[in-house]
Amino acid sequence: MTAPFGRAVPGNRWDLLDGEQPTTLPTVSVIVPYFRQQRELDRTLAALARQSYPADLLEVVVVDDGSPKTPTVPDGVVLVRQEDLGFRLAAARNLGIRSSHGDVLCFLDADTAPEPEYVARLTRLVALVPEAVTVGRRRHADFTGASVTEPVEVAGPAGQLPEPSWLQNAYDRSHDLLDSDDRSYRYVIGAVIACSRWFVEQVGGFDERFREYGGEDWEWAHRAWVGGAVFAHVPDAVAWHDGPEWSGRSDDDPGRRVTKNAETLALADAIPVRESRGRAIRSVADDVVVRLLSAGSDARAYVCVDTVLRALPTARVVVPDEVAPVFAADQRVIGSADHDRSVENARLPPRVTVTIERPVRIDEPGDLVEAVDTVGLGTLGSVHFDDVEGAALVRVVSNRAGRRRARWTDDELFSTRRQQSAWRPLDEEPGLAAYLGGWG
Repeated sequence: MTAPFGRAVPGNRWDLLDGEQPTTLPTVSVIVPYFRQQRELDRTLAALARQSYPADLLEVVVVDDGSPKTPTVPDGVVLVRQEDLGFRLAAARNLGIRSSHGDVLCFLDADTAPEPEYVARLTRLVALVPEAVTVGRRRHADFTGASVTEPVEVAGPAGQLPEPSWLQNAYDRSHDLLDSDDRSYRYVIGAVIACSRWFVEQVGGFDERFREYGGEDWEWAHRAWVGGAVFAHVPDAVAWHDGPEWSGRSDDDPGRRVTKNAETLALADAIPVRESRGRAIRSVADDVVVRLLSAGSDARAYVCVDTVLRALPTARVVVPDEVAPVFAADQRVIGSADHDRSVENARLPPRVTVTIERPVRIDEPGDLVEAVDTVGLGTLGSVHFDDVEGAALVRVVSNRAGRRRARWTDDELFSTRRQQSAWRPLDEEPGLAAYLGGWG
């Protein structure tokens, strides 16, 4: 699907467009989920009415998540509602997407009021790069006693509360997400993000299985990253949240840790990267998929898969159907037909795909592990391992890079590294007893 505007950048290099402004401004829809926060909503809508972005290009959509009393909104603001079936922020955002028309989508919580330049600054990069996912600076204030019509750039600093240091430190370390990696989804805060409608259509909307506080934005951000997103923090796009950050609130309620644990467990299944998934327990989603294209024999396939899983113990390995029964006891290994059926239902593609042309014994796996860990970061998109004669052995490909290359039909967006490997192709029948016994 061709992007309606903009262009691609290599890797995550949004800095190449520093200072550049779009020649044509896109239409923008600001989607504001709401539940029983009329006063906070009034402040946010008043702030949106003062945006510097051209009013004729700006649409505001309020999505009520089943409040007992319908919120009141000014003329010109679109109001849609969904039934109260519990905390359904993900579903509310998706309803807002379906009910809006802008080429660019801004997501803003009802209790988070933006400064006048917020929309213009947050959407600049999205208007240039349709794969950009930008996150603004959410500051915190106590608005007690402040009029909802008082300019938020005045009322916010007057009632300023501490900003979360963990988040600011992350932006500092990553140079405002320029140096993003597979764990940078943690710094994409759903209350202050923007992306293109086209990109949401590419990667899908928010996962409506998240029915408790938190997590739906991180799951979407990780899926967006794997799908080719360009992450950027825009520190001068400021919106003020009414009250302290969640982790800075009173810890007297013993249910807060239970709530956070429920979020973490849900994310451990949905985001299978290291430090998100279990240390030994598998996630539902696959982080790395290894495909053995030809088996040769049961024994050759066995040695190949055994050495692969020793190197990549959390990987999913897909083997030709004729040798799949050899691995029936190991749920990590499945036949091609079963895998193809599961792909149809998968919401998240694997982060990395490893393709093994023919059975190979990987005795020294360091190069393979390093390649799996680094493709998709920076501008490295794939690593190709050849045997000593130059024939292809193993290809390690970032799906993030692959999707971006395919969208723009541009192989130069990510680089390919070729290197020779001493791994031994299993062109002859191995001595399986010697391999398992360790003497051959």
